[in-house]
Amino acid sequence: SIWWVVLSFTWFLAAGLKWGNEAIASYAQYFHLAAWLVPTVQTVAVLLSGAVDGDPISGICYVGNMNMENLRKFVLAPLLIYLVVGTTFLVAGFVSLFRIRNVIRKQGGAGAGSKADKLEKLMIRIGIFSVLYTVPASIVIGCHLYENAFHEGWLRSAACSCPESRMVNIKARPIYSIL
Repeated sequence: SIWWVVLSFTWFLAAGLKWGNEAIASYAQYFHLAAWLVPTVQTVAVLLSGAVDGDPISGICYVGNMNMENLRKFVLAPLLIYLVVGTTFLVAGFVSLFRIRNVIRKQGGAGAGSKADKLEKLMIRIGIFSVLYTVPASIVIGCHLYENAFHEGWLRSAACSCPESRMVNIKARPIYSIL
C-alpha cells in the first residue's frame, strides 16, 4: 500500500507540479527508502508490542486475529491512511491533467487535437490502473471493518454458556503447561 502512495505521489509531481522525468528520478532513492522504511518500522512496532496472534480455528497467525484493537491500530489505520493519501494525490493529478487538457483544446492550432487525444489516453490508462488498485484495497478495508464490527458477537455466539457456574467473575484461561 505504501507503494501506491509513492506511485500516486510521483504521478502528482509529474502531472500536477509538472516535474520532469529527471527531477523525479533524482529522488528515486528517497522514494525507495520511504517505501521500505515505513513498513519496516510498522513491522518492528507490531513485533515489539506482541500484536501477532493466532486464529484458534485456522491456526493462521496475523495481526488482530483475536485482538480488535491491534487490528484497528496496525492494519486498518495504515491501510486507510495509505488509501486516502494515495487517492488524494491521484485526484490532484487528475485535476491538473483536466486543466492541461482544457488549455490544449482552447489553444487549438495544428496538432492540438492529437495532443489532447494522447493526454486523454494517458488519463484513461491511469484511471483504469487506479480503479484496479482502489477497488480491491477498499474491499479489503471493508472486510476488516466488517470483522472489527462483528468479531465480539461471533466469539460470544460460539462460546459455551454455563448458567450453573458460580465462577462468573473469574476469567477462564488455558493452562499452557497442559498444551
